[in-house]
Amino acid sequence: MIIKQASQVPLKPVAKGIGIRWLLAPQDGTPNYAMRIIEIQAGIVFKPHHHPYEHEIYVLSGQGVVTNPQGDVAEMKPGTVLLIQPDEPHGYRNTGDTVLQFICIIPNPK
Repeated sequence: MIIKQASQVPLKPVAKGIGIRWLLAPQDGTPNYAMRIIEIQAGIVFKPHHHPYEHEIYVLSGQGVVTNPQGDVAEMKPGTVLLIQPDEPHGYRNTGDTVLQFICIIPNPK
């Protein structure tokens, strides 16, 4: 069993104003999935992109929208649950004044 405090897991920057906390990942012994917290600072846009695997998302705090190349798709606020299908273009925009923070579960990176 592994027990951690999310706040103690280092935030790894991936772009200006965007970071990831790898809460549980292969280095922890997870056989199938990785659990991450994504943090997007106020006013920051995480441009649309895609991956060959699903994303399962649960919004913890903040406000934003999930986007695709055509524009805004849906509001993101605490309690929102999203399923991003494999190869589905998706991005995020923080529309609030605080950090947009969400759990994102993906298959373990190969």
